Amino acid sequence: MNINRYYQQCNRCVMDTSDQDIIFDEKGYCNHCTDYLTNLPLVVKCGDQGRILLDQQIEKVRLAGKGKKYDVIMGLSGGMDSSYVAFNAKKFNLRILGVHLDNGWNSELSVNNIENCIKYLDADLYTHVINWEEFKNLQFAYLKAGVIDIEALTDHAIRSIIYRLSAKYGIEYTLSGSNFTTEGILPNSWVYNKLDFKNIKGINSLFGSCDIKTFPGMSLGKYIYYRAFAKIKPIDVLNFVDYEVAKARKEMEENMSWQYYGGKHHESIFTKFYQGFILPEKFGVDKRRAHYSTLICSGNMNREEAIKLLSKSIYTKDELAADMEYVLKKLGISAKEFKKIMSQEPISHLTYPNNCTIFNFFKQFIR
Repeated sequence: MNINRYYQQCNRCVMDTSDQDIIFDEKGYCNHCTDYLTNLPLVVKCGDQGRILLDQQIEKVRLAGKGKKYDVIMGLSGGMDSSYVAFNAKKFNLRILGVHLDNGWNSELSVNNIENCIKYLDADLYTHVINWEEFKNLQFAYLKAGVIDIEALTDHAIRSIIYRLSAKYGIEYTLSGSNFTTEGILPNSWVYNKLDFKNIKGINSLFGSCDIKTFPGMSLGKYIYYRAFAKIKPIDVLNFVDYEVAKARKEMEENMSWQYYGGKHHESIFTKFYQGFILPEKFGVDKRRAHYSTLICSGNMNREEAIKLLSKSIYTKDELAADMEYVLKKLGISAKEFKKIMSQEPISHLTYPNNCTIFNFFKQFIR
């Protein structure tokens, strides 16, 4: 964040100058919520229109799946969004292959939620158990590199696995939990391209202690092949349904025995620690701001409630101590070494080898 900039919070959502690139208009409204409200009716199609458009997509899935073992593939984390895709997918009557990446950080709740989703769908589940020593090395390398998006490792791996399985079984469509209703606001400076395997390899070569041998990486060439030639296409199901978060949670609790885990993406122990401690302490980023701002703009939360929640710490003192002890022990990092890592200045992903320019060029063709 620019230390010479005075603090300002949006008058409509709760985004603020912790995003160094935020822009405010004369009313004090930020570019994030203004862009969101402009794009919302263009991206999200609810009601009868959404049902018609989604039915058309599902019919394409059904036709593409004829003669194959599966019609469609979908990732499952046990979290809110992917679980609600599963809840909606039940009525599609498709042959679904569920995919889960076990990266060693699953909470008990997430495992139970995945099992309940699969039972509800009567679907097959493929679980990829990642090589822990190799993945631990990569996460430690990212911490030492000082980059912001440590979660890019998990996101890259699950995307790669889904594409590999899609190619193996000839599946042309994936059901995605990505959605505009709850994820439409997220500053670019808070994340990095999840698909940039060159960046992963570059950081590992500088800070890792072992070679990448089993991690399910996906080169730029492979990604281009999957998207442009194999034509594996995502369907963002939740952009075609009335996604009311409280209602969705209740529906899943009553019909799938699904359980809420306390925060967005907190189904993973590491993700909770990353979002609840590493991001705010080292990078000055509280991702709740983006999440709550999206919910405010989509009508799922009021601003006063968001401000009240932001005034509370993500962790209690005891919870933080317990999670920190668990995470550091699992990663094999001493408290002294972790403190040193946290005290160092953040470093841009672009400082390390990357394919950012090529990806930006390729995006225009994917769109």
